[in-house]
Amino acid sequence: MLTRAGSYRALCGGFRWQIPERYNVAVDACDKWADGDRLALIDLKTDGREQRYSFRDLSRLSNRLANALEAHDVGEGERVAILLAQGAETAIAHLAAYKIGAIAVPLFTLFGEEALEYRLSDSGAATVITDQAGLEKLSPLRERIPSLENVISIDGPGDDGDALDWRMLLERASDSYLPVATFADDPALIIYTSGTTGPPKGALHAHRVLLGHLPGVELPQNFFPQPGDLFWTPADWAWIGGLLDVLLPAWHHGVPVLAHRFAKFDPEQAFRLLADYQVRNSFLPPTALKMLRQVDSPATRWDFSLRSIGSGGETLGTGLLDWAQETFGISVNEFYGQTECNLVVANCAELMAVKPGSMGRPVPGHQVAVIDEAGDVLPPGDAGAVAVRRPDPVMFLEYWRNPEATAAKFRGDWLLTGDMGAADEDGYLHFVGRDDDVITSGGYRIGPGEIEDCLLKHPAVAMAAAVGVPDPLRTERVKAYIVLKRDDDFAGEAARNALAKEIQDYVKAKLAAHEYPREVAFVDSLPMTATGKIIRKALREEAAASG
Repeated sequence: MLTRAGSYRALCGGFRWQIPERYNVAVDACDKWADGDRLALIDLKTDGREQRYSFRDLSRLSNRLANALEAHDVGEGERVAILLAQGAETAIAHLAAYKIGAIAVPLFTLFGEEALEYRLSDSGAATVITDQAGLEKLSPLRERIPSLENVISIDGPGDDGDALDWRMLLERASDSYLPVATFADDPALIIYTSGTTGPPKGALHAHRVLLGHLPGVELPQNFFPQPGDLFWTPADWAWIGGLLDVLLPAWHHGVPVLAHRFAKFDPEQAFRLLADYQVRNSFLPPTALKMLRQVDSPATRWDFSLRSIGSGGETLGTGLLDWAQETFGISVNEFYGQTECNLVVANCAELMAVKPGSMGRPVPGHQVAVIDEAGDVLPPGDAGAVAVRRPDPVMFLEYWRNPEATAAKFRGDWLLTGDMGAADEDGYLHFVGRDDDVITSGGYRIGPGEIEDCLLKHPAVAMAAAVGVPDPLRTERVKAYIVLKRDDDFAGEAARNALAKEIQDYVKAKLAAHEYPREVAFVDSLPMTATGKIIRKALREEAAASG
């Protein structure tokens, strides 16, 4: 959508949205390229096996799955959950869901049973597509999720034989399918995002969300695409950063994507991957960059071909930006957004100066401003709420089945990001702080409410609070403050240490590995407001004071 210009002002002045009335993500991201043998995906498995797919391959395979889903009564508006890591099957599942007019619900493979049960129940998913590991997590949940009718496994029917066999379904189905003629505003995707209170909320996006992402991908990726581009990210496709910052925008432009996600991020292997596949474009979250920085002399050990790196989720410091410039020979372009309204602010070193500590300028097509409590735009230098004006094609439709939370997200026509910031005289936005308690750790935005709810289910816990405390690698780490039901049962340091480890493992198993508290503090009471709300700010201040 962006046309290269000589200045930021000229780029914005020449930009116009091009959103057709009828639009389907799968047709745009795949089928329009399916006439030839154009490379779409390099699927590199964890055991080193590699398989390459053309757009024609993916079009036919997703047609087969679309037909199979319809044969099992999955149709327009139905939710299709996808519990898989990066890989061809994940992409095919997304394409098939969009083709039949269903709503895809990506789920993180590291979610525990409790996190999965909530999201599947809340979305009312009729179908889950997963693997053997996912089957094992889902097995004890199926009786508690009445909406769940079909479980499809890419690894076969499972030990108990009650899952549908992916391979058999596709073999029996036709590879011809006429996609549903969806409108651009029809729902296509639910991505769950965590807030500070209550359970996670499902951000419902329309098919147009892909078009809305394009300028925010093209700008920080230095006017993507260019000849020879190849995109990779370590970010999982279950998150908006992997799916809509990389996979689908790349395919909109007919650019191939490398699919490979480490079970545990290995910076040495990541450098090797970038060099072996001559990756040209990457979204590298700040934590990944910090881990890569710990590797000795990478520029002399591997031959890179990166021409663009985007990063977002946390502010990068001058030291990290300088290291990346020295290592890769290019500037890292920071960008900003959130699940509800993503990639609305960005840097582009080829077009404008990069100011360390700034998230950049508003991406063409998006009205982003710092506003006061009345919804008025504040002058440069004044801190306020970072907000995005509607309508905007990248903006979510609503929180799934949660009109109250949807209404609370807006101040008039301004969507509130929940972050505080200030604009400078040049229009660059600078992050000041959060007006909520979301924890930013390792590139993930973690809501304390879900962690606290899980902690309270442990038999020893009476009250609990979760906050983020500074961490040199992850930006923040989760710290839990816990009031025990029976303090006398865990007297002594050894007993407390054992209980802390038990609680950490409990949260890790129930929710996800990135959400468990890396620190546990047992306290007699928690700071509360007069209405009984936990004052997390006081806990963060206590943690900072204690080091």
